[in-house]
Amino acid sequence: MILFLDFDGVLHPDITYGDSALLCKLPVLEDVLRRRPAVQVVVSSTWREKRSLLELQSLFSADIAPRIIDLTPAWREVQSDEDFGAYVRQAEIESWLRTTGRVWESWVAIDDQPHLFRPFCKNLLAINPATGLTEADAKVLELRLGAP
Repeated sequence: MILFLDFDGVLHPDITYGDSALLCKLPVLEDVLRRRPAVQVVVSSTWREKRSLLELQSLFSADIAPRIIDLTPAWREVQSDEDFGAYVRQAEIESWLRTTGRVWESWVAIDDQPHLFRPFCKNLLAINPATGLTEADAKVLELRLGAP
């Protein structure tokens, strides 16, 4: 199982005031990941555009960091036969799946911008950007990620 992870609006509320609020929801996500040890994480957040994989891994706890395995390509790098229109994040994710030969694997994306995905995308868990990832969201995420 692959989890495609957005940061802003997921790992902290969309509007933050100072660094103290950044990544304040990371412990909620890490708790879920600890209960789902087979899940690998690919960063789909725009944070990937200014930080390396190693820099992003360093934001996570030591036991979770190795499971942050890659970054999705940027929209401008995505080549697709399909017309994704404004569904940029989904196109980036599907491009990553094709490029890595993992197109048949199950995946979930957690993101606060559902307009970046096709309507009714079954793989998307939309998060309220005003709150970021909540405990209730975490329970739904666990179910979507399947059995440990």
